[in-house]
Amino acid sequence: MKIEDAMVLAAGLGTRLRPITDTMPKPLVPIAGKPMIDYGLDALAQAGVKRAVVNVHHFADQMITHLASRKAPEIILSDETNRLMNSGGGLAKGLKLLGRAPVLVMNADLFWIGETPGGPSNLDRLADAFDPQRMDMLMLCVKLEDTTGHNGKKDFSMDAAGRLARYKEGDGTPFVYAGAIAMMPALLDDAPDDAFNLNIYFDWAIEKGRLYGIVLEGHWITVGTPEAIGQAEAVISATREAAA
Repeated sequence: MKIEDAMVLAAGLGTRLRPITDTMPKPLVPIAGKPMIDYGLDALAQAGVKRAVVNVHHFADQMITHLASRKAPEIILSDETNRLMNSGGGLAKGLKLLGRAPVLVMNADLFWIGETPGGPSNLDRLADAFDPQRMDMLMLCVKLEDTTGHNGKKDFSMDAAGRLARYKEGDGTPFVYAGAIAMMPALLDDAPDDAFNLNIYFDWAIEKGRLYGIVLEGHWITVGTPEAIGQAEAVISATREAAA
């Protein structure tokens, strides 16, 4: 399925990354010389996304200035400066700025490296595999051993067909939500106007047997604390050296 619209969730306060985020928004914190949000936006552009809504709150002026410098994808701002909407509320509000076509949803502070050169990217694979007839959401997932900076939480188990359930010990291979989803905007047509966590919709989709996942290719990185910056940059450096 061709997907040309996206939303990037970027409005959080980044409290665990203080004191760095006392003076700048978390998505603009540089990792190996590149703001975190640009890893995701570059991946979206490479996957053929034309338009991306980005929600802003914390140091919104810095975010707006940075996003204005990008050429692709086209950036549409969702203003949360007056009130943070959490992941679900922010997504529901931002999707109203797009049409009814399928969308890719990404978190601004999670990214990956090490995809096979010349092959389909993780976002290409996510878009290609999304089937709204069977799925409410198709989620990019990653094995624990392919993560850096993660707190060890095990999010989901996956059956042979790719269907996801909340992980319980003994369920087999645990997977971590990698911060990217393919979905139809209509899924959130009934969403409240208040702040809420997107996990509610994950659980509803699981109850209906309509939450699916594919496994990330490469290595996934999250940067939640100042100490995690060095860990992330070491992995990026090692990956680049191995590929050289």
